[in-house]
Formats: sequence, C-alpha cells, structure tokens
Amino acid sequence: MGWLDALLGRSKVAKPDLDALFALPSAAVTLEAATGFTPTGVGSVCFRAAEGGAFAGLERDAKALLGRDAEESTDSYGYTWMVLRRSPDDLGALVTELHAVNSTLEGAGFGPSLLCSLAGFSRAADSRRLAVVYLYKQGTFYPFAPLDGERRDNPTELQVRGALAGELPIEPDLSRWFPVWGAPGL
Repeated sequence: MGWLDALLGRSKVAKPDLDALFALPSAAVTLEAATGFTPTGVGSVCFRAAEGGAFAGLERDAKALLGRDAEESTDSYGYTWMVLRRSPDDLGALVTELHAVNSTLEGAGFGPSLLCSLAGFSRAADSRRLAVVYLYKQGTFYPFAPLDGERRDNPTELQVRGALAGELPIEPDLSRWFPVWGAPGL
C-alpha cells in the first residue's frame, strides 16, 4: 500500500488463499475435541454463474471431473451451489474437491464470481448443525450455526471461533459472518 492510499484511507484488499482450505481436516480434529462437532461429509462451493459458453463448459467439465457425487442447485438469490458428498471420515478428500472447484473457477478467470465454500458438521448429542464457511474474497473462515426458524446459535458460533482461532484464519469482522440459510451442504 502506497502513501497516497494511506492518505486517502484506502486499504489493501486481502487476496484469497485457497490453500487455507487444506487446514480444515486438522482443524476438524480440534473442533471435535472442543465442541463435539464432526464432519458430515458434505460441502459446497457458492458462486455467481456467468453467462456464455465458456462458463457452461467449465461447469460441465468440473462436474465430469467430480463424478456423480456432485450436484448443482441455485438459491433464491441467484447463486449457484456445487454440492459435493464424500464419506464423513474423509474430510481430506472433500476439501481437495472443494479446492479443485474453486481453483478451476479462479484459474479460468471467474474468481470474482466466487462467494464462499463451506464444509458441514453436526453434533449427534443435540442434532445441531454447523458450517465452517470460507469467504473467498477475504481469505478467512467463520462458523455458521443455524437454529430452526432462521435463527442463529451465536454462543455456539463464538465457541467454535475460539476453538478454531489457532487452526484457521478466522474472519475478525463479525459483520462479515453472513448467514447462509438453507445452503446446500449444511
């Protein structure tokens, strides 16, 4: 950042670090020990689909690469979700595939279309759900713990933040902890 940027109050935008996704399997061990949440084996990548043949071909190639375990859906905001399913005990494979989808879109010039990726977790003791969400544009993670009726379990989210703070780059600005109601993979 130059002195003119500092003078005008501009800050440097954080670059996404897709390799941070690979820290998720080891963070999941910490998460389970601290909170009881275990991986569900479901994850998803959210992006704004672009018009045109190049993007359609890219989507088709990504689905072919991932096989029959990849589904696509569109939410009420017009975002496309690529949902991936793997065995709950193989979070590493799921993360590798989430990374592959993100990298493929980014490498083809569609990085600005990427919104977030998430990995689903659940807790058998009380049937709670949790998503560990990766914000592409920030390069950070945050927990999202939905309750019934579009309410959030804020105490659980803060507990998860504390458990994962040493494992993952956690988004410090709570206003960026966007709710992903009804997200496929949660």
